[in-house]
Amino acid sequence: MGRCTVIGAGSWGTALAIVLADNGHEVRLWGHREDQINEINSRHTNEKYLPDVELPTSIVGYFDLEAAIKDIDTVILAVPTKAIREVLRSLVSFLTGKVLICHVSKGIEPDTLKRISEMILEEVPGHLVEDVVVLSGPSHAEEVSRRQPTTVTASSTNIEAAEKIQDLFINQHFRVYTNPDIIGVEIGGALKNIIALGAGISDGLGFGDNAKAALITRGLAEISRLGMKMGANPLTFAGLAGIGDLIVTCTSVHSRNWRAGNLLGKGHNLDEVLNNMGMVVEGVRTTKAAYQLAKKENIEMPITNAIYDILFNNCPPKDAVEGLMGRGKTHEMEDFYLTYKKD
Repeated sequence: MGRCTVIGAGSWGTALAIVLADNGHEVRLWGHREDQINEINSRHTNEKYLPDVELPTSIVGYFDLEAAIKDIDTVILAVPTKAIREVLRSLVSFLTGKVLICHVSKGIEPDTLKRISEMILEEVPGHLVEDVVVLSGPSHAEEVSRRQPTTVTASSTNIEAAEKIQDLFINQHFRVYTNPDIIGVEIGGALKNIIALGAGISDGLGFGDNAKAALITRGLAEISRLGMKMGANPLTFAGLAGIGDLIVTCTSVHSRNWRAGNLLGKGHNLDEVLNNMGMVVEGVRTTKAAYQLAKKENIEMPITNAIYDILFNNCPPKDAVEGLMGRGKTHEMEDFYLTYKKD
């Protein structure tokens, strides 16, 4: 039996706590709102984030972070990207020994352009971290919490650490694979949110399936292009953390990023959209980071650029689409085609 603390009592953190509890582990769920923690402990619900879902009584909510991580061996980090450094700094002040850290967030930090595993290794001293693992894939919290079939992948530079997370989570409803390509898994999980914003914008504008299929396909090309430049294995983008996560996030009404894009496509401005959502939309922040990365690495990412213009330069969504459609002609497999021509 593992002793696990899930940091972050939002929808995804709570859903993963359910999986761990189903598997018989000791599960602590930390949140920063005392009223929410009281609800988890007294009513065994988390209505704001997972309405009509009954939590296993073995999940114990904590408001005190020091108490939440005392004598545990695994930390599941399930907070928004913008909160990760702050939470880790608090965590470090209370850790007394090494823990395995598994993050389940999907984003890239603007300006530093760091992936989440890199942020963790910067903030947590080596003598306190056993290994860092990312758990990612096509997985809506609403479905996981209701024990509907879901498959994800665990990735780490140390495959044995990934296998430990696999063993903690895998069950008949929640299947976990392993993948040694942590760069690709993190890039795929982060950048798919940008394309999901675009899919929502397309639907909000009233465009059809043709447009969405094109957006998903060409979006995957952008994700792969940047990922390979950063050292990822291109095969990762054909897997759960790539095309799998991209499909579910671009096509489901559960997706915050799709819903945000849909509102943008219908004419709402960004501030209105974020106020309406009431939850973090990771794709907005990641769009800025990916735009910066593309410039730094000299990678062509026209969809990302178009969404950046919509979000931060007040470009009307329809104008952005027309700009994408009016680009100069090119070969569909341009990266491979150019390599072939050189050879």
